[in-house]
Amino acid sequence: VYLAGDSTMSHYAASSAIQGWGDWLPYSLSLSLVNKAIGGRSARSFTVENRFAEISKLVQPGDFVVIEFGHNDGGSPKSNDNGRSDCPGTGTVTCTLTNGTVVKTFDAYMSEAAEMFVKLGAYVVISSQTPNNPWEGGNFSYVPGRFVSGAALAVKNVGSVNVTLVDHGQYVANAFKALGKEAVDAMYPNDHTHTNAAGADVVSKAFVKSLVCGLILRRQLL
Repeated sequence: VYLAGDSTMSHYAASSAIQGWGDWLPYSLSLSLVNKAIGGRSARSFTVENRFAEISKLVQPGDFVVIEFGHNDGGSPKSNDNGRSDCPGTGTVTCTLTNGTVVKTFDAYMSEAAEMFVKLGAYVVISSQTPNNPWEGGNFSYVPGRFVSGAALAVKNVGSVNVTLVDHGQYVANAFKALGKEAVDAMYPNDHTHTNAAGADVVSKAFVKSLVCGLILRRQLL
């Protein structure tokens, strides 16, 4: 299993106050795992930096690739380009910057990566982004953002039985709602985005649950 994502998924030193959920997956999966997630990346910057291409050199037929972005994809490259913002909109819409750089939409970057891995014989899981602390405002609130629907659109764009959508964000939100404000607040030591080890454990288990439930539903529909 290869993981492609941002700081919410990436590896941290054991001494770090925050931990990415990707490193907790081995406790729930029997497959070997290669965590290629990197902090501060978006679907766009992960593409431009050839990080998807690097994973493609390692992937073998039958391998799994999990792709999850969204936390760093916001904004618009038209106003103040930071090298991470995707072009607003969906599909084939593009933004051309003053330096001539053509920026694609979130779902376009995600779709292209998925298609590349499918051609190599891999199975791709496109996962919706994890939520910020849904208890931050005092009461529980989870409203899926545009990159959650963008993940679903990317799966639809590819149209392959080897590409699966996992609504990771919703399953994490469900888990956090059940745990309650006090417990969840304690899982966010530095900000409202990055969790500690206990939070990473909850988030990784929510991913596995969403994956299993999604595959069961898919078999029933097929």
